[in-house]
Amino acid sequence: MKIIRDNFTKIINVPTVIILGSFDGIHVGHRALIEGAKNLAEEIKANLKINDVKIMVCTFKNHPLSVINKDICPKLIMSNKEKAELFEELGVDILNFMEFNREFMEIPPSDFIKNLREYYNAHGIVVGFNYRFGYKNLGDVELLHKCSLEFGYKLKVVEPVTLDGEVASSSVIRHNLQEGNVERANVLLKRPYMLKGRVIEGRQLGRTINFPTVNLNYNKKYLVPKGGVYGTVVEYKKSFYKGITNIGFNPTVDGKKLSIETHILNFNENIYKKDIKIYFLEKIRDEKKFLTFDDLKNQLIKDKAYVENKRYDFMSESIK
Repeated sequence: MKIIRDNFTKIINVPTVIILGSFDGIHVGHRALIEGAKNLAEEIKANLKINDVKIMVCTFKNHPLSVINKDICPKLIMSNKEKAELFEELGVDILNFMEFNREFMEIPPSDFIKNLREYYNAHGIVVGFNYRFGYKNLGDVELLHKCSLEFGYKLKVVEPVTLDGEVASSSVIRHNLQEGNVERANVLLKRPYMLKGRVIEGRQLGRTINFPTVNLNYNKKYLVPKGGVYGTVVEYKKSFYKGITNIGFNPTVDGKKLSIETHILNFNENIYKKDIKIYFLEKIRDEKKFLTFDDLKNQLIKDKAYVENKRYDFMSESIK
């Protein structure tokens, strides 16, 4: 897959089908857009009697609200690096991380589409049913239909993907994560929600009750699930381990700062200053203030036994 970062300066000579969207999370609805693009590409190849039409995603490297109004910019679900890896896995040929800035924001909707046709050789455009674009979000599906006749491209509008009556969207996934419903979010994402970062030094109180933890120094621009205790899988050096992750303020020891602490099962390495990934599989319980350390330890023993008996085989057959 070719990755570019371009705001209408590069010329793409091969015909393309362009998928437009923000793609935060790349959920089941986004996957439907990609499948729609693949089908449209085959249709265009047959009609034009050509052998190659590239699937291209045009999205933003930065969230538009980071320019329009930083105060209401949402926490992100996925990094651009993770997006690129997943897009490649899903069969995208070209990924364009466009920069949303003041100049881009003022492009009239019809000029935006004209540029896709002229610079990126768009023979097809694929969008979701509620896609909006261009200056003040004045562009919509109706305008895309009109422009398809003027500029000569095929348009595919993909209907919403629903699960149990709920439309798959990044905002719905955020809501579920903020409520601690990681299992529901994972269904919409088709993979476990993940946070990554470097292990930093904590208060090391877990060691005093034989439950050592690693503290994650995560990037604050990404969404953290609701406080509580989660069954997780920890990835370290491409090996996977079950974990018990607490998100919260450690009320039993009067913690003052939000922390993400994980007790890794069957693991005794010192990984201070090392990078790890934490995959959230299910919420076990809410965070609770215990009266004594013994009460806390007894609950952790129960949490550990619960996780040990769970089958977390989402990514690897060799979870340790």
